[in-house]
Amino acid sequence: MTIQFAISTDETTPFYLRLADAIERAIVDGVLQPGDKLPPQRDIAFDLKVTVGTIGRAYQIARERGLTTGEVGRGTYVRRIESEKRQDMPQPFSKDMPRVESGGREPGEALLDSTAAPNVGQGKVVSATFAAVLAEAGDAALDYVRGVPGGWLEAGARWLATGGWTPDPASVVPTLGVNAAIQGIIAAATHPGDRIVFEELSYAAVARAATMIGRLPLTVGMDEEGMLPEELERCAARQHPRMIFLMPAVNNPTGACMSLKRREQIVSIARRYNLLIIEDNIYGKITPTTIPPIASLAPERTFFVGGLSKSVAAGIRAGWAACPRGQAVRVTVAHNQMTGGRPYLNMEVAARLVLSGEAEAIRAEVMAEIAARSAIFDAAFGVRTGGQAAAVPYRWLPLPAPWTSPAFLLAARNHAIRIDGEDEYQSVRADRQHHCVRIGLSAVKERDTLAGALAVLKGLLDSGSISYVSVA
Repeated sequence: MTIQFAISTDETTPFYLRLADAIERAIVDGVLQPGDKLPPQRDIAFDLKVTVGTIGRAYQIARERGLTTGEVGRGTYVRRIESEKRQDMPQPFSKDMPRVESGGREPGEALLDSTAAPNVGQGKVVSATFAAVLAEAGDAALDYVRGVPGGWLEAGARWLATGGWTPDPASVVPTLGVNAAIQGIIAAATHPGDRIVFEELSYAAVARAATMIGRLPLTVGMDEEGMLPEELERCAARQHPRMIFLMPAVNNPTGACMSLKRREQIVSIARRYNLLIIEDNIYGKITPTTIPPIASLAPERTFFVGGLSKSVAAGIRAGWAACPRGQAVRVTVAHNQMTGGRPYLNMEVAARLVLSGEAEAIRAEVMAEIAARSAIFDAAFGVRTGGQAAAVPYRWLPLPAPWTSPAFLLAARNHAIRIDGEDEYQSVRADRQHHCVRIGLSAVKERDTLAGALAVLKGLLDSGSISYVSVA
């Protein structure tokens, strides 16, 4: 079978996403009909001169979008939507319904592709706080937010405090989570066409969202401490970026922690080239660091963001941004325009949890649980993780030859285990391949499930690509 769909030549988007989009367009346009068989992965990889793993990832995305179906040995087919419509229709909610995972996840999969705060029994405290707010706030909890209570600002200042630094509450902006805070900052402090510098491996969702509003991502090299100052300086001199995005406390996905000296070097370059800085501390809250944040070294140009998703509960969707002088109002307006505003209920619950000390107590339990899960990882892989790395709720795992990241991802999926490949953390198309995967430790509910999944991954790692079976 020949290729029946046109693939975009926009090289700013990863090839596997472009291929998945092309398959979707072909189905929508009727070029591919229900029941049509897609080309075997190895054949299309040969024709397009890419790896089989790349094609496998595109096919998997098509499946997750509900476009195709397939089985090992039979091939991949365009899904017959009409015949399946009735069984796919949403049913009335029932407390007895089995849990349905988002993102096309199948029941029974081990979800090692998330780093949300683990379940340590915080649901009782969180639900009781929601109930108390609804009971006490009355109609205000159901209305638009009209003004920001001082308690929200005080809670944000208290939660963001780190390394001997506490922001001025007047500089704090409550936000609908950390990602919303970051996008509000980018929209407020940059203009379409402005360039933003990321580390070679970083939380690429920031770059992808920024691209949607016309900002241009750039990347520079990194080492075990994160962004390399000399590469940042070359980039600043040649590309004239406007902003830097960093995770100095804990880089996602590598776990790198930036020393004080490195932070000072970054600040020096930022001042010479008049660069703004976003400092994402979402993982720093659950690691035992005492290093002063960049925000304390360069308060005039640093936006510092943090929230509750990794340390208390992801579903609260609450975060805060500490802004340079004069920027809080601009960030508030941009955040509200991009998100629709802050829900009173979520922000009041978050503030009460912080100000009452409940959030701090939950954070301590979360950190203890992550430490226990870190020990499970060490036992499974025969390593000894010490210091701050043991507090990080994920591991950046180098793959031995002949494994590649896409192939290992699919091998894990064949065993009902979800992990993240390196493509998830590349803000732009990169020639360099790291051959690594990120394994999340916190989202799997039971420790025994985590241990079993890690044992499977270690077995795959040791057995080599003989364990890899692609869907052809």
